[in-house]
Amino acid sequence: MPAIDAPLSTGLSENEARARLAAEGPNELPQNGRRSTARILIDVLREPMLALLVAGSLIYFALGDLQEALILALLAGLSVGITAVQESRSERALEALRDLASPRALVVRDGVRRRIPGREVVRGDRLVLAEGDRVPADGWVIEAHGLQLDESLLTGESVPVRKSGCPSPIPAEAPRAGGDMLAYVFSGSLVVGGSGICIVQATGSLSEIGRIGQSLASLETEVPRLYRQTRRLVLLFAAGGIGASLLAVLLYGLLRDNWLEGALAGIALGMALLPEEIPVVLAVFMAMGAMRLSRVRVLARRAAAIETLGSVTVLCTDKTGTLTQNRMSIAELRLPDGRSFDTRTGEILPRDFRAVVNLGILASAPEPFDPMEIAFHELGSRGDAGGLAQRRAEAWQLRHRYPLDPALLAVSHLWETGDGEQMVAAKGAPEAIAGLCRLKPLDHATITDAANAMAAQGLRVLGVAEARWTGPAPPASPREFGFAFRGLVGLQDPLRPSVPDAMAQCRSAGIHVVMITGDFPETARAIAREADIAQGEVVTGPMLAAMGDAELSEAVQRVTIFARIMPEQKLRIVAALKAAGKIVGMTGDGVNDAPSLKAAHIGIAMGGRGTDVAREASAIVLLDDDFGSIVTAIRVGRRIFDNLRKAMGFIVAVHIPIAGLALVPLLFGFPILLGPIHIALLEMVIDPVCSLVFESETEEEGIMRRPPRAPDSALMPRALLAWSLVQGMVSVAAIAVLLYWGWSAGLAEAQLRGLAYFALVAIVLGLVLVNRSFSSSLLRAVTRPNTALVAVLAAVSLLLLSAQFVPQVAELLSFAPLGLAEMAALAATALFVLFLLETLKRVFSIGDSG
Repeated sequence: MPAIDAPLSTGLSENEARARLAAEGPNELPQNGRRSTARILIDVLREPMLALLVAGSLIYFALGDLQEALILALLAGLSVGITAVQESRSERALEALRDLASPRALVVRDGVRRRIPGREVVRGDRLVLAEGDRVPADGWVIEAHGLQLDESLLTGESVPVRKSGCPSPIPAEAPRAGGDMLAYVFSGSLVVGGSGICIVQATGSLSEIGRIGQSLASLETEVPRLYRQTRRLVLLFAAGGIGASLLAVLLYGLLRDNWLEGALAGIALGMALLPEEIPVVLAVFMAMGAMRLSRVRVLARRAAAIETLGSVTVLCTDKTGTLTQNRMSIAELRLPDGRSFDTRTGEILPRDFRAVVNLGILASAPEPFDPMEIAFHELGSRGDAGGLAQRRAEAWQLRHRYPLDPALLAVSHLWETGDGEQMVAAKGAPEAIAGLCRLKPLDHATITDAANAMAAQGLRVLGVAEARWTGPAPPASPREFGFAFRGLVGLQDPLRPSVPDAMAQCRSAGIHVVMITGDFPETARAIAREADIAQGEVVTGPMLAAMGDAELSEAVQRVTIFARIMPEQKLRIVAALKAAGKIVGMTGDGVNDAPSLKAAHIGIAMGGRGTDVAREASAIVLLDDDFGSIVTAIRVGRRIFDNLRKAMGFIVAVHIPIAGLALVPLLFGFPILLGPIHIALLEMVIDPVCSLVFESETEEEGIMRRPPRAPDSALMPRALLAWSLVQGMVSVAAIAVLLYWGWSAGLAEAQLRGLAYFALVAIVLGLVLVNRSFSSSLLRAVTRPNTALVAVLAAVSLLLLSAQFVPQVAELLSFAPLGLAEMAALAATALFVLFLLETLKRVFSIGDSG
């Protein structure tokens, strides 16, 4: 660590500060994760799924099929645009959050105090700290006047810690965050009480926040499982398409001795089997899912992470700021006679308990920053407990303050009441207040027992006392007052209102919730009990440090609470869970959470209270800091995967009859019925159906009452693949029978082509209804609202009507109008396929297929 060589009285000179800023760089976190719009666009285009779309368009262009090439290019452009716009919005939102979090600093330079941007603070600067300041850099405290800081972003503990002055000479090595009376402050912490002066020791990436941020560079973000699975599916489709195309060419050439017709059939079959819908579906589903989440204040930095969130089996959550609100509130008041009052009931404070709150307010700063003092003011504002605020504003004056002292953990304020009398209010640690009141041993023991009982509930306990003073000058020490003990106050960091319901949904969804906190075990147990997290063994940081990897792997299977945990231990817990085959989600808001956020399968950061490092390390950001939004995101993730499976099943099923129409003419001696233009028009129906209709489907019943799918489950499990093949084969057989009937009836080639095409489109629409739900009835599939489906049905109906009744369109497609008999046979075939498949669907347990 570089030595500090700044003069302590006058601070650095402006020239020295500029030189150090140029040499050591600005005091800000590295922003390597910030991506420009051009960079995002390049990253999106490099995705194998979208690259396949572009490649397919180029192949068709090279083959001379300009129409299909343009269609694919349009779809690729649409998908790329949606994804790029969404991720650009995410990055801009994060940049705005980063700007809001950038503190300003009051420094002494050339002997003059100056307010400067936090990024311009340099090593050796003399920082002036006061209540409400965000510390801009790490440094040694050289003066401390009741200085207290909230270091929860680094330690996970919501209770402020006190600071002392640094002995001379200044040590070379900085301490770790956490613990009382350290003579060191950390970047990002908040001054909640007192004042002080420190000398900056480390800035930017050399600070504690920066050190944790730098460690993130060694952690690689995993490729989403969905991408890996889809890539394999695409390769399977592509291999099958190439093989089928070559087979068609060979069959036509060998059996009919017409290699040109065989080449056309091979091209049509290859177009029918090329899986361009898969990358479209994946890109659109993820982008639309991200947009849906953004409406409920959930920001998806990586859209594909939404699906991973839907498959989470273990959710690791921090306590402070995640389960709790990261603010203190008064939960319980207790009088010397043993009577207690639970303020969480919302009832009006009884008169005797109002006096306790009044004393706490009088012993607090009039404009507080300390979370505990804010809690006194907030409770006192309930009906203005006894009109204290008005009386104080009219006549009372704060005459003298006795700040917190290491030798006396209490604060006392002497008030001039305006009627010739002076009143002293004190609050502090119960043992300190008991000492000020000079309680008898029996009374002292009673107070201690009561305080311990409150602490066992996870409460932070303070005592309050009152004294009167008539002397002309305040005494040097508050010990000279004759205090009377008035009661105990239990404070807590309250649970977020949405947490219990979110926990219940996680439990019903089979998601194991684990609390990982830096707080004390008793506090962690109390919050876990209130949040309804499963109770069990509690493992502390020292206990975890003594465990080997094998023992830890066994422990993470049963433990639900980890307390007094260091940042590097969080990372170890996540690694152990991943090694056990769990899909791990990690929530957090502090810098201490960042490495584990990045290491988890899915990192979920709090956007409001969270640090830049935590947000950059995560895949999901909750802009409203609401833990309940995690459940919303999990629900959306499951819905996306369900609908994705429906779309994939539909894609497999629908390509079989399309490919069949390229082979049936060969087997039955029919002329070629479908050419490239017909396949292109079919794709114009299939693609929006996959991308819009299935994406818009509502969630399956009981989506949050089933366990997460197995980590190794396939995108298309065997049951779903078998069901898709059955759908496709039934459709092929039905169309083949219909064509044979038409051929036998003597239909001309143009009429036969129209009959085959109309039947294929009608069956495709039937397959949409069959695949809309894994379990719902046909009636429900028809009546369930889906505006995208209505739009697609209207467009397809218009196309078919124009092909039937507009001669120019029919001539372009080489169709001839169908008669009533053909239309009746077509309708009967489509309805037969629909009802048969709907009946067979009960045989396949698609919804339970993993």
